[in-house]
Amino acid sequence: MHDIRLIRENPAAFDAALSRRGVDGVSSELIALDEARRAAIQTAETAQAEQNKAAKSVGAAKASGDEAEFERLRALVATKKAEVAEMQTEARAKSDALTARLMEIPNLPFDDVPEGADEDDNVEVKTWGAPRDFDFTPKEHFEIGGVQPGMDFETAAKLSGSRFVVLSGAVARVHRALAQFMVDTHVEQNGLTETWTPVLVREEMMLGTGQLPKFGEDSYQTTNGWWLIPTSEVTLTNIVNGVTVEESYLPRRYVAHSQCFRSEAGSAGRDTAGMLRQHQFEKVEMVSITHPDESRAELDRMTGCAEGILEALGLPYRTVVLCTGDMGFGAQRTHDIEVWVPGQNTYREISSCSVCGDFQARRMNARFKPAGGGKPEFVHTLNGSGLAVGRCLIAVLENGQQADGSVDLPEALHPYLRGKTRIAADGTME
Repeated sequence: MHDIRLIRENPAAFDAALSRRGVDGVSSELIALDEARRAAIQTAETAQAEQNKAAKSVGAAKASGDEAEFERLRALVATKKAEVAEMQTEARAKSDALTARLMEIPNLPFDDVPEGADEDDNVEVKTWGAPRDFDFTPKEHFEIGGVQPGMDFETAAKLSGSRFVVLSGAVARVHRALAQFMVDTHVEQNGLTETWTPVLVREEMMLGTGQLPKFGEDSYQTTNGWWLIPTSEVTLTNIVNGVTVEESYLPRRYVAHSQCFRSEAGSAGRDTAGMLRQHQFEKVEMVSITHPDESRAELDRMTGCAEGILEALGLPYRTVVLCTGDMGFGAQRTHDIEVWVPGQNTYREISSCSVCGDFQARRMNARFKPAGGGKPEFVHTLNGSGLAVGRCLIAVLENGQQADGSVDLPEALHPYLRGKTRIAADGTME
């Protein structure tokens, strides 16, 4: 959420930055809402002062024995009290209207974010590894002979509908091993704190990280008001919701492996084959809470943590900076990491790392006390996939596939598979 004071101070700069995201000329609307809010507050405060003054006069009239004056003043106070309550209600309504409008407006991009309309305008900044030269036509993950016994979409459709999968046997084991390998790497090598959080959250937690109010249709809500998390970014970031920490607390770096749930409301007809885009999936998520001066460097650090997982698995990837038209709602800058999937002969997103500045912290009222004294300041927040487990499974299976339908597995996973190194063509683990 944006600071209305900064918008008042420099509306032209705010509009110019926001126009890069395709949102034009909202500062005048916001300033008008703010002026109405401040006027309503001033009117309510003036009426409150008049009520207080009249209330003091009531006591004086009572003490003087002037019963008529006492009754007149008492009636006046009662009238003022009703007027004040009405004015305070109006002031709150205008404040809520401004807050609601501010919550609908995306974050401002950094100046170095490339201009563009969509994913075609993203800028590649790094490639790692060379795609394997197959001596046969590589298949998509769900077509590989050794994978098919352990990847059941038909049963999942019977249980839950489309965009679900039942994993079993060797494939389920590799899926689990990948998540464990990711978490261990982030904890032991990257210094993140392993965390386990709920997957059901209160509505204000979804508001805090920006999933609500604008993107409610992309998530699932239970009948009693809880929301199923689309990513543990929601829970990890909201650890500091409503909290003021000491500066020495920062930076705080978390990692969590969790189930995630997305309705995929905006992706009808896209990636329907296989398990690339599911309603329920697993992700290892990274979240950092930092000092404002350190957040931009933290984005590069977080991106490196995600890239390191792919390098350890020997999976070719590229890293791109998202353009202004492709960035997420709360991001100032985003680095997408795309892994090579030979079955589709292309790169597909497997991680998205974003710095949000104080955009989420302002919504959550998350602050820190400067070590040198002074007023509390908003922390900065970042989030990134480290990695999407299902998509990583796809990449491992497709890059390791052999002509006979077997799959050679990355060496980094062998310890997590008790020394097993491959999925045989019949779906067993060897």
